[in-house]
Amino acid sequence: MENFWSGKQLVVIGLVWPEPGSSAAGSRMIQLIRWFLSQGMQVRFACAAGKSDFSFDLPSIGVQEEVIRLNDDSFDCQLTDWNPDLVLFDRFMVEEQYGWRVAQTCPHALRVLDTEDLHFLRYARQDSYKKGIDFNEESLYTDRAKREIASIYRSDATLIISEYEMNLLTRRFKIDAAMLFYLPFLEDEIGSSIQSQWPSFEERRDFVFIGNFIHEPNWNTVQVLKTRIWPELRKKLPGVKLHIYGAYASEKVMQLHQPKESFLVHGRAEEVLEVLMPCRILLAPIPFGAGVKGKFIDAMKTGTPCITTSVGAEGMKGDLPWNGYIADADADIIERAMHLYNDQDDWEKAALAGIQILNQRYASDLMINEFSEWITNRFVDLKKNRQSNFIGQLLLHHSLQSTKYMSLWIQAKNS
Repeated sequence: MENFWSGKQLVVIGLVWPEPGSSAAGSRMIQLIRWFLSQGMQVRFACAAGKSDFSFDLPSIGVQEEVIRLNDDSFDCQLTDWNPDLVLFDRFMVEEQYGWRVAQTCPHALRVLDTEDLHFLRYARQDSYKKGIDFNEESLYTDRAKREIASIYRSDATLIISEYEMNLLTRRFKIDAAMLFYLPFLEDEIGSSIQSQWPSFEERRDFVFIGNFIHEPNWNTVQVLKTRIWPELRKKLPGVKLHIYGAYASEKVMQLHQPKESFLVHGRAEEVLEVLMPCRILLAPIPFGAGVKGKFIDAMKTGTPCITTSVGAEGMKGDLPWNGYIADADADIIERAMHLYNDQDDWEKAALAGIQILNQRYASDLMINEFSEWITNRFVDLKKNRQSNFIGQLLLHHSLQSTKYMSLWIQAKNS
């Protein structure tokens, strides 16, 4: 199977243009694209959204950019010209919008869904949090869950970023594991030469939180920090500051900036690793969410211990010790933050635990060969795999394609 993909055509359909400096989702997409490029594929990235000043320069790595239109036959014509062997959908909403067109125009193409995280899990937790009730898996049976799981069935292959989510789909929703592949962030191994460049315990000070503010869990985390955690923690650690960074900070976020309270809102970080490196602890009491958190990967890459919740650390460490502390009650978070900030021995152990997690669970060499074999087999055995996935065939049947006919109705209305 060596060089199997060389010369083949990949079309990535993006929900947005990737911004690796703004979000973990953007970093994830660039990692995937780079892997397909390394296999010798010709890669196009197609998107209907507008670009921002922070969009990644895709042509600089050999990716052709394509502007597409939503609910428009012109996309079918573009697909015909591109004739892709593989189409990657960036989140289930994109598969809903374009998947039926790909299936209709390019039936031979392998249709791959990258979930980023399970949206229905994140939103179910968010809904429970806002209602002030405990989350349980019975809360998952929502319209969004039906849509996202239907998208998984319509696809030939689906990438899952969290082991917890992988288990949830196979255990509770009985999805065939052969259709899914657990593929977390793909990182370089941390060696001694990198560790030697990290500032020591004595050279660091203050706490830090970082997160894209378009993402609701990040905004809620900052509110938790501002109102519940920091007022008590700063009393115990006078003179210590909390730095808040994040792309797309709205006016309501910036209004939380209070230098007199040592609560400093900086907005976008130009270089994430550079703002993490001088700080002693990443403090992230995340109240709800899903997937794997890029902020903790970045912290591990800089030797910065982390304090977070069970949801924050979910699916990240396996059986390894966390690089800091996991706590859910406010009092426990405050107590552990104060302890870790002052205890050099525990702090250094936590930094080493981060290296262990990164090297044993996220080093790209560990899983890339397995992924290559899996996705190649999904392509080679495409006809057999589709026959095995009869539910997917049902969902592509015209009588169940509400998204297709809604799209066609919008197209007719627009013309």
